Formats: sequence, structure tokens, C-alpha cells
Amino acid sequence: MIAIPVIETERLVLRGPTEADFPPLAAFYASDRSKFVGGPMTPEQTWRALASEVGHWALKGYGRWAVEIAATAEFIGLIGLWNPQGWPEEELGWDLMNGFEGKGYATEAALAARSFAYDTLGWPAVMSLIKPENVKSIALAERMGAAYERDFTHERHGPMGIWRHPGPEALA
Repeated sequence: MIAIPVIETERLVLRGPTEADFPPLAAFYASDRSKFVGGPMTPEQTWRALASEVGHWALKGYGRWAVEIAATAEFIGLIGLWNPQGWPEEELGWDLMNGFEGKGYATEAALAARSFAYDTLGWPAVMSLIKPENVKSIALAERMGAAYERDFTHERHGPMGIWRHPGPEALA
């Protein structure tokens, strides 16, 4: 079993992804909202993506957390740290499930994940890879203080922008 740290924020719990998260993930990745993060996907592809999230923790010692609302334990997304093969460097990424946008959950969880990267892992920097047409993710990155740095072309996801987050010194 992989030891994935649990982070609690004011409204959320960030925990390790489990197979119980599959049904809402399958619904999200079957929807058009997933077009910016590799979707739409079939249920089989989604299961493999979920296994990849868990495997990333085993291979790298960090990863993306399953995010749930603390009061209800409802799974609402995958947010955290990501650096699979083909990525230019460590990323802070977020996928918020259908119906949970516009409530500040992604910002709250992403800020907690970024703090973990800086305070626990000692990272000097982190970026977010965002497709140019994903205006909601760009707005979230900007709310967190990230700024567009440069273009990056991924072999499967195509053109993306690297959004650089302020480093730990700038946030102190």
C-alpha cells in the first residue's frame, strides 16, 4: 500500500485516489468538459487514467490527490502534483468534476497542493500546463499568482502554455 498524505483545508480533504472515485471520474471523462485534460475517454481509458494517478504516487512519491468535500465526503476532483514522462517539469494540475466549478474548491485545493510542494517537498518552483483555450484554468492559475511563461507542445495533448507559479520566496 502506498502512503499518500492527507491534507485538510477549511472545506476539503485531499486524500489518495481510490477505485471508489471511478464512477464520477468516468462521467467527467466521458463529458466534453474533459477535452482540455485528455478526454473524452471511454470507461476503460478512464480506469487506466485512475490507475496512472495511483501509480504516479508509487513511482514519484507525490501525485494528485482525490479531493472531497469534508462535510459530505463527496469526491469532487483530482488536484495536485504531476510529472509523467513527456512533461517539461513538475506541474500543479487540477481536474474538477462536473457540477463543482465556481465554488472556489479548485483554488482551495490547488493552494494546499502548492504549499505541500514548497513546504514539504522543498520544490523551488512549480508550473501548470494549460491549453490556450481553457480560459477557466487560466483564470485559476492567474488567481493563484501564476503568469504565462512560454508555449510547450506535448506529443499527445498538443499546444499548451506553461504558467509559472510564484516560488516559495515570493509567497513568503
